[in-house]
Parts: sequence; C-alpha cells; structure tokens
Amino acid sequence: MFIGEYQYNLDNKNRLALPAKFRKLFKEGAVITKGLDNCLFIYTAKEWDKLVEKLANLPISQAKSRAFSRMLLAGAMDVNLDGQGRIILPDYLKQFATLNKKVVIAGLYNRLEVWDDKLWTKYQRTSEKDTNEIAEGLADLGI
Repeated sequence: MFIGEYQYNLDNKNRLALPAKFRKLFKEGAVITKGLDNCLFIYTAKEWDKLVEKLANLPISQAKSRAFSRMLLAGAMDVNLDGQGRIILPDYLKQFATLNKKVVIAGLYNRLEVWDDKLWTKYQRTSEKDTNEIAEGLADLGI
C-alpha cells in the first residue's frame, strides 16, 4: 500500500527518484500516465493490469468512457527503475503536469501521484477548506 507525502527534485535529465520504501514494489516495472487534477499516476505492473481490465469493460458507445480510456491509456508509458531507484519522465507527461524541479510524490493506496510542488500546495489548501463537506458527502458511501 502506498501512503505518505514525499518531496523530491527532478534532475536535468527528467529523472525522478521514487521513495526507497516503495521501490521493491516496482521490481516488475511500472506504468506512468496522465492523472486527474494535473498530476501523474504511477502504477505497479500488477495494479495497472487491474485498471486496464476495468477500462476495457467500459462501454465504447459512451463518449465519457472513451475519453477517459484515451487519457489514461494513450498517455501511459512503461518505465523501469534504474539502479538508484529513478524513473525517466517523458517530456509530454512532464508538460501535462507542469512539473518543475520540485515535485511531491503522494501515496494513494494503489498508486503514486506526482505533483508539481506549487500545484500540490494549492490543491491541499483548496481541498482542506472543504474537508467537512467532502466527509459528509462520503457518508453515503459508508465512510
């Protein structure tokens, strides 16, 4: 399970180190793709396969299903960790998430999210203001 928040820097070759405590989970590879809220999602190969199976079962007759599948699948790239636990971010993903040198990696159960540190701070401030309202809405889901 991925949890926590970690501060990292992209180097001049677009390499990003993943948190050491999670690296062993990516031994069989990883997939990085466009995420929601202008961040990137990183999945283990196993979790990616689960997600792809769900996407494959979405109705292609619905425009929203097609658009969501296209965003995640066409925006995805297989990556492998190097000997220092780093992945190389493709330019198109770096641009999508408007990543600069300082990034935040957030653990969210079955995936990691990669955020530009300024966008992450802005997102947190906004969502923290709405925490009570968000929590009340989740009551309908049994949380």
